[in-house]
Amino acid sequence: MTDPLAPLADWREVPRVRCANDRPVRAPAAYVLCWLQQALRATDNPVIDAAVRLGEAWRLPVLVYHGVREDYPYASDRLHRFILGASRDLERDVQARGLACVQFIDRGGHREKGLVYRLAAQAAAVVAEDQPGFIAQWQTARFAARADVATLVVNAACVVPPLALEQGVKTTSAFRRRHQAARADWYGWTDEPATVPAYAGELPFRPDRLADVSDQALDALVAECRIDHRLPVAGGFPPTRAAVAARLERLRHEVLPAYAEARGDATRGDGASALSPYLHFGVVGPREVVAAVEAADVSAEERGKYLDELLTWREWFHYRARSLAVPEHYDRIPGWARRELADHAGDPRLALEPLRALIEGETADESWNACQKQFLLEGWMHNNLRMYWAKRLIAMTPSPQAGWATACYLNDRLSLDGRDPATWGNIAWAFGDAQPGYRRNQVYGLVPIRTDASIRKQAAGPAWLAREAARPGLALDVPEEAPVDPYLSGELPV
Repeated sequence: MTDPLAPLADWREVPRVRCANDRPVRAPAAYVLCWLQQALRATDNPVIDAAVRLGEAWRLPVLVYHGVREDYPYASDRLHRFILGASRDLERDVQARGLACVQFIDRGGHREKGLVYRLAAQAAAVVAEDQPGFIAQWQTARFAARADVATLVVNAACVVPPLALEQGVKTTSAFRRRHQAARADWYGWTDEPATVPAYAGELPFRPDRLADVSDQALDALVAECRIDHRLPVAGGFPPTRAAVAARLERLRHEVLPAYAEARGDATRGDGASALSPYLHFGVVGPREVVAAVEAADVSAEERGKYLDELLTWREWFHYRARSLAVPEHYDRIPGWARRELADHAGDPRLALEPLRALIEGETADESWNACQKQFLLEGWMHNNLRMYWAKRLIAMTPSPQAGWATACYLNDRLSLDGRDPATWGNIAWAFGDAQPGYRRNQVYGLVPIRTDASIRKQAAGPAWLAREAARPGLALDVPEEAPVDPYLSGELPV
């Protein structure tokens, strides 16, 4: 066993895979280690499938591992409970595929150091996620650089793997053309069958077993963790595969038939699929969503509009993130936009607001407050609202850099789909990652502004905004100012 990619040579998914280091395959070995961080699903998961193909070639079992630390940025009840709920279904479904799955939840009285390295010491190879951004990117890169065993990374977030496309594409329209031409070749999937018996040998730690844990026990587990307990669970997003199935059915029968007219109206309940948290944490894969869209009894126009959001924009942001060392850094904004915002940084900011008023959604702007209350209370925001929300932050903060840091902070701390190439891409769009406008405005320069007119012109718009903005907030701990790249300030443990 010398070339880790050799068993994958005839696999149609091979463009998803790359070697993250030049270490050898270990022989003999106890298993192939499949280390998951965000792709928390057992079906349509190319990371697991790649590990299974390697295991079948080498006649080794696959051990799927998922660990959750307390010290990732913005760790809270909201994020932790979603992750653990998803991990519970992951274990159940991985076992149904005939594979072993183990978890570790970092907490008082139950801590381990260097656990991935210790698991890797018994592995022929490690298969992990190729995830551009946040903790998964940094932990995987650090592990691959230090590990003494072959490490492969696999893209599980996109329908069309970014490496299967021409590199260096500069514009959304050019990307759309190339992506559309490739899509049909990447629809559909087959979960790789495993014939090697599941691993039942020794482990270098005492694992947590979540498969049979109740909701109450998961809640108690979260309560043990040293995280932000003031930010509550977002109850509208159950972190289960059953919730995914229900949302896909709703997408087919309720959302898609009205999508063209309803997608821009946040006051309606049928204008958004609300799948982004599940896509972010990998509880559902994009090919599964495409399959539901293709099965819907709707017009080509309705289907095309939704797929353009899912496949063009979302995958464009993932494609872009791969070329950015820090996808959520202010410097990703085009030079012309940064110059315009810098030239107007001294303009009077009549809407300036302190961070506490922003996070609590208690500013002088009723429409902005209505948007922010969705993040704060629900852990998600309608896409049409996000555009107004992000652009207004440029005028509500002392500088464009502070506006960017604040947008990322609110998005990443509060939203279940924060910390993601797609949501960072949306924020970048608001700050000028598009074409310049035709007229200069105070504070923004040629960066286009956006008003709340599209919301207020809806029949139910004014009343809906007033009602949403008036919802009671939460008492959260708030720093003096929004942190900038909080996870780059120190060493990230693995």
